[in-house]
Amino acid sequence: MSWKEEIARQRERKEQYFGGDPRSPLPPDEREAFDGLNYYPIDESYRYELSLQEYDEPEPVVVGTSTDGEQEYLAWGEFTFTVDGEDVSLVAYRSDADEDRLWVPFRDATSGEETYGAGRYIDLEPEHHRTADGEWILDFNEAYNPTCAYSDRYECPLPPTENWLEVAIEAGEKDYDGVGH
Repeated sequence: MSWKEEIARQRERKEQYFGGDPRSPLPPDEREAFDGLNYYPIDESYRYELSLQEYDEPEPVVVGTSTDGEQEYLAWGEFTFTVDGEDVSLVAYRSDADEDRLWVPFRDATSGEETYGAGRYIDLEPEHHRTADGEWILDFNEAYNPTCAYSDRYECPLPPTENWLEVAIEAGEKDYDGVGH
């Protein structure tokens, strides 16, 4: 299966989960009328294979949340890449030092316009997002909205300002405009 087919399959599974699972982040009264999520078309130009410049000593970072709370993460390293001729970088975080997955939250020029205003996330799992030579696959086609985009009963960490991009990332999930939004 190609990576494009895998992303299409992930999107289908997510829509089935949102529309029919009792644990869906959608409020129960919205599930019956749910007719899918909005996505940008899958675009290879937003798929990168990158080295992570890991920090020598990952620093704890306190991240604000959608409910005025705080959560702590470790700033683990930085990805540097080019979008539409602009050199940009994003910090990747871990919940703790023993975890091997990375979390890449970001805002971009589409935030609050075409995508969720607070930003979107990408999760990187070593078994799925590493190349044979150890680079990470940072694929913005996999960018998704946090659960608080669907219901205010969730607390979501907000992308730190160092991950606010001035370029548009026209890939991944768009803003949810379902019932009540």
